Amino acid sequence: MANGKYERIGRELVKHGSIIDIYSDRMSLPDGREENWDFIDHLGAAAVVAVRDDGRILMVRQFRTTVSDYTLELPAGKRDRKGEASSEIAARELSEETGYKADKLELLVGFYTTIAFCNEQIDVYLATGLHKGEQHLDSDEFLSVETYTPEELEQMIYSGKIIDAKTIAGILAYLRRK
Repeated sequence: MANGKYERIGRELVKHGSIIDIYSDRMSLPDGREENWDFIDHLGAAAVVAVRDDGRILMVRQFRTTVSDYTLELPAGKRDRKGEASSEIAARELSEETGYKADKLELLVGFYTTIAFCNEQIDVYLATGLHKGEQHLDSDEFLSVETYTPEELEQMIYSGKIIDAKTIAGILAYLRRK
């Protein structure tokens, strides 16, 4: 090994997007060789396990181009600006996507979604004391709000009907806590 550590020696912006920026990083490897690695920069996001007083959990069904199909997910969204607290994101997205506001938001779990090449971090919150209001969807959002019992959601995870990682992590963290 030349220097015995990994070191980024260069970074080139390949594409600036509306949600992510894609970079090519020039890396010095522990054995002294150099290689290019892909890196995706994401501001981060938050998701919400919103539990109504009757124990049912609010979910959103929306189209995802990555799988060319509709998916069932926790309400969630990205950070709008650096420094925005994930609890603010969670409260905003819960209100926008479902129309509900919560008396209490509590962090359940936080994680990196795809640590091999992306720095997206999602914090998942438990929302309780829900009050119904009106949805405020973004202009490109078309989704429906559905409710399920925790047991129904667990069954959908293990049967492969729920495929979204943040939703799986959030629901399982809630079930474990419960």
